[in-house]
Amino acid sequence: MSSQKKQLIRILAAAVFFIAGFVTNRFSQTAAWIVFLVSLLIGGADVFISAVRNIFKGQVFDENFLMSIAAVGAFIIGECPEGAAVMLFYQVGELFQDYAVDKSRKSVSELMDIRPDFANVKHGEKIEKSDPYDVQVGDIIVIKPGERVPLDAVIVSGSTALDTSSLTGESLPAEKGAGDEILSGSINLSGLIEAKVTKEFGQSTVSKILDLVENAADNKARSESFITRFARYYTPAVVVAALLLAFIPPIFTGFADFSKWVYRALAFLVTSCPCALVISVPISFFGGIGASSKNGVLIKGSNHLEDLAKAKTVVFDKTGTLTKGVFKVSRIVPNNCSESELLETAAYAESNSTHPISVSVTKAYGKEIDKRRITDCEEKAGHGVTVTLDGKKCAAGNLKLMRSLGVRADESVSGTAVHVSRDGDYLGYIVIEDEIKPDAKSAIEKLKALGIKKTVMLTGDSKTIAEKVAKQIGIDEFHAELLPADKVEITEKIIKAEKKNEKLVFIGDGINDAPVLALSDIGIAMGGVGSDAAIEASDIVIMTDEPSKLSTAMRISEKTLRIVRENIYFALFVKFAVLLLVAFGILHMWAAVFADVGVSVIAILNAMRILGYKE
Repeated sequence: MSSQKKQLIRILAAAVFFIAGFVTNRFSQTAAWIVFLVSLLIGGADVFISAVRNIFKGQVFDENFLMSIAAVGAFIIGECPEGAAVMLFYQVGELFQDYAVDKSRKSVSELMDIRPDFANVKHGEKIEKSDPYDVQVGDIIVIKPGERVPLDAVIVSGSTALDTSSLTGESLPAEKGAGDEILSGSINLSGLIEAKVTKEFGQSTVSKILDLVENAADNKARSESFITRFARYYTPAVVVAALLLAFIPPIFTGFADFSKWVYRALAFLVTSCPCALVISVPISFFGGIGASSKNGVLIKGSNHLEDLAKAKTVVFDKTGTLTKGVFKVSRIVPNNCSESELLETAAYAESNSTHPISVSVTKAYGKEIDKRRITDCEEKAGHGVTVTLDGKKCAAGNLKLMRSLGVRADESVSGTAVHVSRDGDYLGYIVIEDEIKPDAKSAIEKLKALGIKKTVMLTGDSKTIAEKVAKQIGIDEFHAELLPADKVEITEKIIKAEKKNEKLVFIGDGINDAPVLALSDIGIAMGGVGSDAAIEASDIVIMTDEPSKLSTAMRISEKTLRIVRENIYFALFVKFAVLLLVAFGILHMWAAVFADVGVSVIAILNAMRILGYKE
């Protein structure tokens, strides 16, 4: 039986005796006192035990102590029904609190279901079921339809559709075939596939996600830290105030109405319990982290969620963040030859190179390369490639290569271009572009709508390309041809220029972005294609590789903080108002019970609203 069910049964039993106490009171006050006492003990046994344990641990002034003193005190001065009611309604509030915590935790713990139970490892013709921790890099694993991908891998045979919603928040299945990378934690929906493991389980995507979520609660927001400090000083202060309320006024009346003031002091203690503040604020942040994870954004701590709402400057890396990081041929411009002849010559020249630009050219050619036609291949770093193709000296590369060969090439080309020559004759050029992500422009627009003052792009690419991308998507400022150290230097200058309470966000994906991610107020890594170093150095990980998800996280941050402020203001206003009214005898213990339990329940229900956030 779950602890919540046990608590509910105990509350119901205490409520039965509580009602029976009123019935018994018609016949015998002594019997009624005993029945109310049974109700108190059933409902409050765990509270009394916790209060005693905490006293021995040196944690005297907590809610268990306050509730115990108030309930026992009420019995001592003859207010048995109210003493039993204090504990009964306090437990009702605790039940609501536990339910809220479980619900908010469940939104995050659903991620824990992505942990794979086993891996089907192929050894020759045999398939053995193994623990994912025991599988090595390079092993071949078999994933059947309906099974969860146990480790990060590359498909070597077969094709399928994968459900990646638990990792990225993307509801549409992703089509995958031979050569495609698959992430652990996703679910194989259709075909049988075999894949080669690329990372051990401890370094896999699913392992890192679980680690991020499990440790998110360790990084508290300033609001949470404030409430913790507030409760540490507030609780002893109200206990002292209650003692003064019980003993100071009766001194002036010769203690003739001592019990009246003790009653007020006990009601004062019940009212003062800071439960609503202590639990509703962490629940709000935990719910915000859960809502973010459902939308494909993993936040490593509530402090980072809180800082997002203060962001005023967003700095982007270009390649892999605002662009896809995949080069493709956009234009073919021949000179004294056909387009097909130019592309074929370039593809053969580039066929032995693994450079991303070379790969894009051979991919655009789309035909099988006959290696027998090529001899004397030489790749010159930072220049290009020279080969002998069908007995003729061919070259493909940048302008530096053309100049070194004495070839007069078209130097008016802007952007990244592969110039091609054959036996000293210029054949033309092929323009290569890194495709802008579909949501990059809308990401910038959404950020500006949310109050971001400045967007900046940092890139190692040429000024011409950087300027083109910045204009297309609406970036305010850009810096091009940068080394990693230059990115750090520029980011430091931007941070120094910020106002005191403003935060800088940096979004990057490569290993060269790790220093800037660590330096910035809020570092965000692209989790799908991002390097391990970038993800490790970041505060937030966008699993979908969509820059527009930043605005989603910022809206969740703003809503979470709005709920936190609502709970703090509401709880403090009601608490202090009822404390004053109780101290002057205008309100009694029942009002005190509402101020404690009622405010807690309302604050907790308000905090749970963030769990239902939808984009």
